[in-house]
Amino acid sequence: MSAPAAALDWAQGVWDWAAANWYYPDEPGRGIRPRLIEHIRLSYASIAIGLLLAVPLGLACVRWKPLYPPLLTGVNVLYAVPSIALFFLLLPYTGFSDWTAIVPLAVYTLVILLPNVVDGLHQVPDHVRQAAVAMGFGPLRRLVRVETPVALPVIIAGLRVASVATISMVSVASLVGLGGLGRLILSDGFRRQFDAPIVVGVVLVVLLAFATDALLVLAQRLLTPWARRDRPRTGSVRRRRAAATAAADAPALASTAVAPPGKG
Repeated sequence: MSAPAAALDWAQGVWDWAAANWYYPDEPGRGIRPRLIEHIRLSYASIAIGLLLAVPLGLACVRWKPLYPPLLTGVNVLYAVPSIALFFLLLPYTGFSDWTAIVPLAVYTLVILLPNVVDGLHQVPDHVRQAAVAMGFGPLRRLVRVETPVALPVIIAGLRVASVATISMVSVASLVGLGGLGRLILSDGFRRQFDAPIVVGVVLVVLLAFATDALLVLAQRLLTPWARRDRPRTGSVRRRRAAATAAADAPALASTAVAPPGKG
């Protein structure tokens, strides 16, 4: 059998295994679909909790600047602890529940999001704050209506990085009986030396990360419509540059033009 035919046969085998093991109506907890749902639940819960913690902590760090260095150092120390160690440390308290995976992953998400929240709020221009104050905005209204929308692109940029990292790290929780698609990769794949679960698990994790990132990009476009209006179109910019160049070169071309020689 040639190499292309062997690769096609292998891919067909992976597809057949995925179709046969996608879902078992008689066993709701078995199959690929329950693992995918579990992966989404653990990932999104961790991201949401990390964001809910990062926003108020970031606001506090902007309001009270001496708070930021020790807080950032503390979360970085927690980030240095291996996730597997945190999973096993939480087992006596949380058991084999979702919180065993959600708590460490939320902490790791917080490490990425906290600096982005602080940096985003620091990048709000002073004249924008002063204009809001001049319009009669109080501190809370200024924060919600002016500062947070301006800082939103930086916050969502950090959220995109944190989301992709969290979706990837959820798989490690399969070592303590959780992990969603990680159970396909580690338990059904590596331990049994079977390629199909590994390929299906990895592909679904990558697709989930891409889909989540695309949703966040769409959310940023919807929440910051002024960014689209202020951004000039590439074609328009090129046409304007070409017209400006032609206008600048016209006098030079006119001055170098010579009349055709007359008849001798």
